[in-house]
Amino acid sequence: MGTAQVSEHTDSPRDRCCPEETLVDLFVDHLSLERRLSDYTARNYRHALVNFFFWLRSEVEWQGDLNVISKTFVRSYLVEEQRRLSRRTLRNHVSGIRMFFKFCMERKLAERNPFLGLALPKVAKTLPKFLTETQTDLLLSQPIKLIETDALEPFVAWRDRIVLEILYGGGVRVSELVGLNYGDLDLRRATARVTGKGNKQRLCPIGKNAVHCVRHFRSEFAQDASVGAPLIVNRAGKRLSVRSVQIMLKKYLRMAGLPDDLTPHKLRHSYATHMLENGADLRSVQELLGHANLSTTQIYTHVLDERLKQLVAENHPLAQAKLAK
Repeated sequence: MGTAQVSEHTDSPRDRCCPEETLVDLFVDHLSLERRLSDYTARNYRHALVNFFFWLRSEVEWQGDLNVISKTFVRSYLVEEQRRLSRRTLRNHVSGIRMFFKFCMERKLAERNPFLGLALPKVAKTLPKFLTETQTDLLLSQPIKLIETDALEPFVAWRDRIVLEILYGGGVRVSELVGLNYGDLDLRRATARVTGKGNKQRLCPIGKNAVHCVRHFRSEFAQDASVGAPLIVNRAGKRLSVRSVQIMLKKYLRMAGLPDDLTPHKLRHSYATHMLENGADLRSVQELLGHANLSTTQIYTHVLDERLKQLVAENHPLAQAKLAK
C-alpha cells in the first residue's frame, strides 16, 4: 500500500494502535490516485481516521465492526475533539471521516455513514488579509535594494525576485511555485503551467517582470535549466521547500516595514483583490486562481465591499457630517 509516505504521524501511539490500517491505506490510495487530492489532504484525512479509531477502541471498547459505530459514539467523540481542535480543523477531520464511510459503503464494507447529518460548530468567516498595491510594490523592491547595496549575493537576490514576482504576478499557491520546472514556463508568452489542487493544471500569466528575472537568473546563475530542472532552487541546485519560501517572505516583509505575519498565500489574496479592483470579472479571476467553485472566489468581492465602505466613511462629506438635531 502507498501510505508509508503519506503519513507524518507514524511515530505516535495512535498510529501504532490502528488495526484498520489496511482499510485506511486503501482509502488514502483512493484519495491520491482516483480523487487526485493533494498529499497534504490525504495525510490529514488519514490522521483524522487514526485518531477516531484510537478513540473508539480506548473509550467505548470498539471491536472493529464499522456497522456498530452509532451517532451517539460520534457525538461523544466530537465533544472531546472540540476541546483540543479548532472548529476549522474539526470540520476538516469530519469531512475526511465522512468521506471514508462513503468509500466503505460503496464497497459494501459498511451499511451506513454515522457522520451524515451531524450539526458541526460553524466557522467564523474572516475576510482575506492582503497588501495594498503600494505595499506590494514596496515588498517586491526589497531584493533589488539588496543587490544595489551588495548586501546579498546576486544568486539569492535574483532568485528571490523570481519568487516574489511569480507569487504576486501569477497569483499562484506557494506549493505551485516551488513545484515549477523550467519546462513549465513559456517566457515568450509570459505564462507558467502550474499544477494545483487535485493535480489539476492551468496556465497562469506571470508578468513581464517575472519573465525578465527568470531570463537573467537562467543565463547568469542556473546550474541546470533543462526542461525537468526545478526553477526555484538553493545554491546546490536543489528545489526550495515551501518552508524556505515562507521564511524568505518574512525577511522581506520586515525589511519593508510590513507585518511579518503575512504568508505567501496573502500575496495570492493581494493578486485577486487587485485584479478585481482594476476591473477583472469574477469568472476570469476564478480561472486564474484555479478555484473549483466560484463561491471561493467571491470572498474577494466582500473584501472590496469593505474597502469601499471604508473609503466612503473616510471621504464622503455626509459621512463626516454630524447628525442633524
